[in-house]
Amino acid sequence: MSKIDRINELLLEELSEAVNKEVGIEGALITISDVKCDPDLKKAVVRFSILPDNLAGSALRKLKSSTSQLVGILKKRVKLRKIPHLIWEFDATEREAEKIEKLINETIED
Repeated sequence: MSKIDRINELLLEELSEAVNKEVGIEGALITISDVKCDPDLKKAVVRFSILPDNLAGSALRKLKSSTSQLVGILKKRVKLRKIPHLIWEFDATEREAEKIEKLINETIED
C-alpha cells in the first residue's frame, strides 16, 4: 500500500467520524465513501453519500460551510504537515444502482 493510499484511508476514517459527530443533518445519514488525495497533498476530493438522497444539496452546502471546522479537527487528530484542501463531491453510485436495479426488474417482469 502506497503512502497516498494510507493517507486516503486515514482521512476517510477521521472525516467519517468527524462528520457524524460535528456536521450531522437531522433525519439524515451522511457517509464518507471515498477520499482521493493528489500526490502533492494540495487537495483531496471527498465523496459522500446521504440517506435519504434527496437531501444531497443540503448536505453539500453544510459540508462546504463546515470545511474549516473539519480541517481543524483533522489537524488535531492526524499527523500530517499540512491538511489538503477538501473538495466535496456527492457520490451518486447508490442512486444509479437503484435505477439500474429497477430497470432490470421491469425487464424481467415483462
